[in-house]
Amino acid sequence: MKLGVFTVLFSEKSFEEMLDTVKAAGLEAVELGTGGYPGTAHCDPATLLEDDAKLKSFQRAIADRGLTISGLSCHGNPLTPNQSLAKSSHDTFVQTVQLAQKLEVPVVNCFSGTPGDHEGAKYPNWPVAPWPNEYREVLEWQWREKIIPYWKEWGGFAADHGVKVALELHGGFSVHTPATMLRLREAVGEVMGANLDPSHLWWQGIDPVAAIKILGREGAIHHFHAKDTYIDPEQVNMHGLTDMQSYEFLQERAWLFRTVGYGHDMKTWADIISALRTVGYDYVVSIEHEDALMSIDEGFAKAVANLQTVITKEPVADMWWV
Repeated sequence: MKLGVFTVLFSEKSFEEMLDTVKAAGLEAVELGTGGYPGTAHCDPATLLEDDAKLKSFQRAIADRGLTISGLSCHGNPLTPNQSLAKSSHDTFVQTVQLAQKLEVPVVNCFSGTPGDHEGAKYPNWPVAPWPNEYREVLEWQWREKIIPYWKEWGGFAADHGVKVALELHGGFSVHTPATMLRLREAVGEVMGANLDPSHLWWQGIDPVAAIKILGREGAIHHFHAKDTYIDPEQVNMHGLTDMQSYEFLQERAWLFRTVGYGHDMKTWADIISALRTVGYDYVVSIEHEDALMSIDEGFAKAVANLQTVITKEPVADMWWV
């Protein structure tokens, strides 16, 4: 495995300053935002696709530092009834796939999107209960009319470009659990897989190790985010795991995103890394830092230091003792 970072936390740095920071930390890979929620601070597909000289310079800056690109990330909502956002999310996805092919990056990370509840809807609708029955009816309409048709077409587009699509299992989006991931994969094909982020599984009450085993058996893990979550049992009893309070309410929230090792101990993270290796994932572990209790530099440094103690980088040895 290689250790990398989702570079949006360094958006205030120039492209080369960011690369130097990553290299100095001893990492081997970068995950670059290409638009949507991650922004384009370090990688603008529109610019790189139209200018070969800039594209080559971009590639050289990464290669000269001994780094690779683990994935291009364009998280947005191509299924929202908000037509402007849907179009920009879709166009960014298309450009990101095209750029990934040019850069020989194997995976594009994004969200599944969330549709509305009917053709005339104004806002996305995320049903999370089977009763009253209209919630279930909305959910089935979304999958039948929006989710599966969109990803059949555009997952196929990615496959035609030699690129895999890794959906982050994030609450609020239609694909947010192992079951919904496998449902879409069954309908669309092996091009679809997970950008598995334990932090979003924990707050949904899902054990990441179990999720890795479920998805790993199907070869459905295309990328991995290293981010932690702290669960406050007292506040869970007040607000539930689907806490809708602002992330700014640090003392009141049921859960908070933390840097690796500050939500769960390193034995838990060792189990996660071991589970990934067990199911055959031998790609990049990409640090994502969204810890409101730490600065960017400190949170990043602690994540790197903690993960270096558990990540396994060498090939699996022959069982010489058998």
